[in-house]
Amino acid sequence: MTEEAIFQGCLKNQAAAQRELFNRFSPKMLAVCYRYAHNREDAEDMLQEGFIKIFSQIHTFQNKGAFEGWVRRIVVHTCINHLKKNKRFHESVDLIYATSIQVREESVPSIVQAKQVVECIRLLPIGYRTVLNLYAIEGYSHKEIGEMLEEVLIRKKIIQKPKEKPDWLTAIR
Repeated sequence: MTEEAIFQGCLKNQAAAQRELFNRFSPKMLAVCYRYAHNREDAEDMLQEGFIKIFSQIHTFQNKGAFEGWVRRIVVHTCINHLKKNKRFHESVDLIYATSIQVREESVPSIVQAKQVVECIRLLPIGYRTVLNLYAIEGYSHKEIGEMLEEVLIRKKIIQKPKEKPDWLTAIR
């Protein structure tokens, strides 16, 4: 089934088209969700919420960009909303706590493969991980991230350089 046929079928609420859309994009989108989630169950919840939004908002897709990009954007926003709703993001973004994060220096040189990098990112507190994912992986600007998170956190706590580099930051360089 072509992407256009899937799209048209989803507009008509055809179960076969919706299943095909889910089967085509869910593996990639689960990986996106997993980058933001605390665990696999949260990632699956985010994915499910994301696809509910995709199916209910599919009529808003204007064919101005890639359909997969539109799907990804909805999933990312769903992940952010999930974090906000569960108040997980607000609790773990303050730079005061950054100095207490421990990174074993002997493990840093061995970080070569993408899977290992992802696992290291998962060690970060959810707030830092979220901002890093949005900026470095998803390609959002600082302004877009600030608007998405609807917080002054980005401007005051993340972007603002600390007076001293936290130990964990020095260890990974």
